[in-house]
Amino acid sequence: MSGPMVSIRGMERHYVMSSETIKALDGIDLDVHEGERIILLGPSGSGKTTLLNCISALDSPTDGSYDFGGTPVPRHDSEAMTTFRRENIGYVFQFFNLLQDLTVLENILLIQELAGGRDEARALQLLNLVGLEAEVDRFPAEISGGQQQRVAIARSLAKSPRLLLGDELTGNLDSKTSAMVMEVLVKACEAEGITCVFVTHDESLIDYATRIVRLDSGRIMSDSAPGI
Repeated sequence: MSGPMVSIRGMERHYVMSSETIKALDGIDLDVHEGERIILLGPSGSGKTTLLNCISALDSPTDGSYDFGGTPVPRHDSEAMTTFRRENIGYVFQFFNLLQDLTVLENILLIQELAGGRDEARALQLLNLVGLEAEVDRFPAEISGGQQQRVAIARSLAKSPRLLLGDELTGNLDSKTSAMVMEVLVKACEAEGITCVFVTHDESLIDYATRIVRLDSGRIMSDSAPGI
């Protein structure tokens, strides 16, 4: 059996506020294997978004080790961290962050160009994968919030990331639309062979995960399969 895609040991992330040290992460050990869909659950302030930002190399941990594919992830080197993200990480945010003056298709093509390779056939394939093949020429303001988030998912897959991260990606959607978006996301990631780690506080989303990791006060409180 091959080693984990992500291997984190003793990860700490501390912030100094006036004379107080806030331990946003307080000794995290976590392995993520290829093909897993992990949901990070916890109350506000539990450290789940900080952990996601450290996994994505948007932030640098204060201490501990982080290997990706057996190689240490760069830290405190913004250029190297940017390269790591570009080559390995996709990100879906709570807010769709689509460019309003570009069509659905053009939003995907732009990300491809930034990643170094425009491929319209591939962009159309991704939009078909998320069920938006009929919306390619519409602008974001002309489609629903759920459809916009599905565009954001297709966009995040456009550069074929090894790891897809999501931060409260259904936070702006109602429960019915959230379920639809998650079903599309699972299908797309399985089809593309992409590993996923998502942050949420919504317990209803655990059915879409293969593992549930619960955090509180910067520590992992439990790590199990759904229903256990």
